[in-house]
Amino acid sequence: MELVKKIGIAISIAALLLFLSCFFGAKYQLTPEILNTSILNQQDLEQIKPAVSFMMFNPYSSSFSFVKDFKSAVNSVNEKNRSQQKWDQVIYTDYTFTVTKNSNEGFVRDHNITLLTILFLLVIVGSLLFIIPRYAFMEKGIHHNNIFRNKVNALGWIGILFGTLLILFYILLYFFPEYITNWVILVDPLSRFTNGHDATQWYLYGVLYTIAVIVMGIRMLLKYRGNFYQQFRTSSVMFFQLAFAFIIPEILVSLNKPWFDFKNIWPLNYSFFYDWNLKSLMQNGTLGWFMLFWGIALIIVAVPVFTYFFGKRWYCSWVCGCGGLAETLGDPFRQLSSKKLIAWKIERWLVHSVLVFAVIMTAVTLINFISGYKILGNETNTLHKAYGFLIGSVFSGVVGTGFYPLMGNRVWCRFGCPLAAYLGLVQRFKSRFRITTNGGQCISCGNCSTYCEMGIDVRWYAQRGQNIVRSSCVGCGVCAAVCPRGVLKLENAEEKGRFEFHPIGEKKRL
Repeated sequence: MELVKKIGIAISIAALLLFLSCFFGAKYQLTPEILNTSILNQQDLEQIKPAVSFMMFNPYSSSFSFVKDFKSAVNSVNEKNRSQQKWDQVIYTDYTFTVTKNSNEGFVRDHNITLLTILFLLVIVGSLLFIIPRYAFMEKGIHHNNIFRNKVNALGWIGILFGTLLILFYILLYFFPEYITNWVILVDPLSRFTNGHDATQWYLYGVLYTIAVIVMGIRMLLKYRGNFYQQFRTSSVMFFQLAFAFIIPEILVSLNKPWFDFKNIWPLNYSFFYDWNLKSLMQNGTLGWFMLFWGIALIIVAVPVFTYFFGKRWYCSWVCGCGGLAETLGDPFRQLSSKKLIAWKIERWLVHSVLVFAVIMTAVTLINFISGYKILGNETNTLHKAYGFLIGSVFSGVVGTGFYPLMGNRVWCRFGCPLAAYLGLVQRFKSRFRITTNGGQCISCGNCSTYCEMGIDVRWYAQRGQNIVRSSCVGCGVCAAVCPRGVLKLENAEEKGRFEFHPIGEKKRL
């Protein structure tokens, strides 16, 4: 079995190296035809075409030099327009990614189907050869021996390297997608098959995201195969990611309908009330209006009702894509979540500040949209850009996922997710959900606290026999799964009595 696992690791590393190698080796050449198909706005095209004339038919061996020249040309056009106060002619759309991707030529473009097929096979075979022998033939039960001596998931050098690669990937994805056009071209065949269009960087991200959830979800199913609840919630997030976040939205695009994730809820889906999204939904007939009312119903009906009956776990641990990645890809790093009191204080201030920011931004957006932009005008866009950069990109992406191997798998959920804050407020004050404790049976082993991904010192509550009703708890149930004495139990009982505290040794009042 050890040999099979080593072969699996070797194949997985080969897949990673092949993927990384596809970053290099492309050449770039701009032609009038490429420019015409990349820039559909006629006014922008007429301004950019003479500015980039020096690039025409000039072969570039590096994306860096190609991007530098193209951006310089567009900036020169904008500087001229601004100096002449021709504000209506300033080019606001960033065409760099599209032009760079369409100008890309070389081995990856010529063999993208073959390379994509090889990568899929290497990832699947390598992962399964490592996962199945490690978990399928192991005795049932959750084994965490020597977890803090592991170089991958205990801040070892492999974990730090993995975290660094994740952070670099997210930086390129969000801020410099023009440099990863080779990777995007890899999934062009799959994109054309699913929605009829060439891939964007977001399609690439969706493919990688879904593969990670499915592959690591299989690991979770094997690792926790003796626990029905873990099986249920893992299967749930795998289904919702594959069907609701990937397949259904791509089918909608193929039918010339708006891309729509039916499980994504405001304020996590912070752009739901943006003017372009509202106009898009309203202009798409019955289906568009259904999407609009569905999104609003999730916010004002589904969140309070389902959270009342099941706690925030119905979304954070069963449905959410962010939670799905955290619970699958991030599971090996859950023990790195800080349980310090200062971390809890920072968490409470930060996550609720993001929620307030999202509410204010959305309120201003809706007021401006309804009034025809007569109140704050284009200042709405300033709020959108600030939120999109700070929260939507840096926090949820670069930090939220890139820091899995450094700070645990729920950094975004704990400190930044505004929907988690909204769900948490409902769960804390109006819910039937709680984790009950039987303090008399607690042996203070600390397993529950160690593996709490939300940074809750579960043992502290268990030792006192106190119910856990923390707003941050996502009800993942791992604390109960790793408890050797059955001290912890996830319950949806009567709301009355959630906050009652009965110290060990004191008889419960009848």
